[in-house]
Amino acid sequence: MAPLPAAAVARFIDDLRRGFARGYGVAAVERVGRVGVAVSGGPDSVALLLLAAAALPGEVVAATVDHRLRPAGAEEAAMVSALCERLGVPHAMLVPAAPIAGSSLQRRAREARYALLIDWAARERVDALLTAHHADDQAETLLMRLNRASGLAGLSAIRAARREGGTLLLRPLLAWRRAELRALVEAAGAPFVDDPSNTDPRHDRTRVRAALAAMPALDPAALAASAGYLAEAEEVIARAAERLWSEHWRGPDRPLAIADEPRELRRRLLRRAIHAIRADRAITRPAFADSSNIEPLLDALEARRGATHAGLKVEVREEGWIFHVAPPRRSL
Repeated sequence: MAPLPAAAVARFIDDLRRGFARGYGVAAVERVGRVGVAVSGGPDSVALLLLAAAALPGEVVAATVDHRLRPAGAEEAAMVSALCERLGVPHAMLVPAAPIAGSSLQRRAREARYALLIDWAARERVDALLTAHHADDQAETLLMRLNRASGLAGLSAIRAARREGGTLLLRPLLAWRRAELRALVEAAGAPFVDDPSNTDPRHDRTRVRAALAAMPALDPAALAASAGYLAEAEEVIARAAERLWSEHWRGPDRPLAIADEPRELRRRLLRRAIHAIRADRAITRPAFADSSNIEPLLDALEARRGATHAGLKVEVREEGWIFHVAPPRRSL
């Protein structure tokens, strides 16, 4: 294989350093440690593997997940294994313990994939697990979430750095375009495969990708940059919400005095209080999730009216909100 351009490797090292700095909450890092690379065999993840191997010789391990959903999956994993052997990168093939089935197959496959990769990364004791999400992925995710009326946390889209259990998950290619990653792999002469699901119109992402391609006025790199700015704003607000929670939450029987805070902070703290009380009181019905709509409850509390939601009754007092378990509904 042909060596990668020195400029591309230097760019990757800079992006990786920024990811580590963000993940560890510091201004900068001089050295990055041992990394694990998730490689599916597609051009994006193969580019990530080539860049990591060139930038961090001897400090890279790789893994491929065969979901057992396509007959070609095992062959693709074997192709990645052979490529890793040529690069001198240890490689692991990961397979789900149970077949992936049911509705929302892509979501279930993604959940299984991350569970396997996080477990593998912990066993390998890598300093970070790298995935090949890039600017086009970021732009598509942002548009999908805008179409679902997502809040700020959702519009932050794919995070450049986040913790998954004890593992630091980094996406160092979020400023790279899909086309340039593919060109990098082709110029190197490395093998790769195109996943047929990427062009399957049954998937939301595929339709958004086609719509984005049909509108050249929309710049995926600019959309990805906007998602990055939104992620920075989300981090600031999340820290503010965490501080307010530690200052004001004293349990459901003590007033939660946050009525004067901006609505976004009230929204987050109210949702957190509901989760905390339901867990403490073992309330499972009605269902409540992070995506549940609490705007009517916020409206009622803002108007200084008590209201019932998610099995709880919230009372408005001068000193703050008081939470009670809602009485059972009467049968007619």
